[in-house]
Amino acid sequence: DEKERFEPAQFQDCIIQGLSETGTDLEAVAKFLDASGAKLDYRRYAETLFDILVAGGMLAPGGTLADDMMRTDVCVFAAQEDLETMQAFAQVFNKLIRRYKYLEKGFEDEVKKLLLFLKGFSESERNKLAMLTGILLANGTLNASVLNSLYNENLVKEGVSAAFAVKLFKSWINEKDINAVAVSLRKVNMDNRLMELFPANKQSVEHFSKYFTEAGLKELSEYVRNQQSIGARKELQKELQEQMSRGDPFKDIILYVKEEMKKNNISEQTVIAIIWSSVMSTVEWNKKEELVAEQAIKHLKQYSPLLAAFTTQGQSELTLLLKIQEYCYDNIHFMKAFQKIVVLFYKAEVLSEEPILKWYKDAHLAKGKSVFLEQMKKFVEWLKNAEE
Repeated sequence: DEKERFEPAQFQDCIIQGLSETGTDLEAVAKFLDASGAKLDYRRYAETLFDILVAGGMLAPGGTLADDMMRTDVCVFAAQEDLETMQAFAQVFNKLIRRYKYLEKGFEDEVKKLLLFLKGFSESERNKLAMLTGILLANGTLNASVLNSLYNENLVKEGVSAAFAVKLFKSWINEKDINAVAVSLRKVNMDNRLMELFPANKQSVEHFSKYFTEAGLKELSEYVRNQQSIGARKELQKELQEQMSRGDPFKDIILYVKEEMKKNNISEQTVIAIIWSSVMSTVEWNKKEELVAEQAIKHLKQYSPLLAAFTTQGQSELTLLLKIQEYCYDNIHFMKAFQKIVVLFYKAEVLSEEPILKWYKDAHLAKGKSVFLEQMKKFVEWLKNAEE
């Protein structure tokens, strides 16, 4: 049995013979493969089968064609280098794997292997394989985990991975869109690893963005930029909560946050929202409505210098007001505390008159607006009159 397993020559001859009879008519190729599955041992010789369909013959380690074996031109590598041809080949693989479900795993292993062999193929062969892989990822025949092979150190170092990724993502996005690509990458935890397609010294958003934008993949650049920024914001929130629970001095926290804003290009509006939710999540709130307002005022009074440091713009103050409104609406015990929190922040110079009036007039959210506007009525009148 072992001997036979490693002597797939006969299997190869049958497949190549059949392919030479079908010629380049891919419909006929699909029919031939479908019929042959009943007679030939696809389960055992899956690797040989896929080697032939991609490269025209059995591949030796490293990606060269084994010399002493028959080969065929009815294969991906010998086909024309265009999207249409690759879409037709993708159909062949689709039909074959749908018909013989057990080939799914073998096909994924094959693609992982082919990606590791990229340096052994010509540029044109790599381009065809990239287009085909992108199409198969888009239609669900392949799982995005096969792309792990592209993180191979040698491929990354020589720029093979990044060049391959350009062709691959182009055909993938062409079949679907960037959102579908993002979902597939997220499922296999690869959404935050795309920068690893470059060597360590080039793993920056700027480098990634420039490379892929110049290659015509602006949406992928923007996606990676967003991912970075989401990652940075999560990291900031986590660190903030730790600093607060340790009781670090506010001046240290403010310095840290300002450095992070600069480093990751985070706006003050985003930061004030993060600080608000961090401040509110450091406390176990009382379940009684009459006590929670008192507890909130005491807690927020203590943190108002921190909040004041990041409401230097009217837009940031408005963001904070909307966050308070949202929080009081979502946490029912806080419904009556809204006006008290706003007045406290006004006195502590976290919020100023203009944004409060703007919020009252037309910038509030729909959530619980009648309750909150009613609460704020007297204070807003006082603000308007105090002016005079």
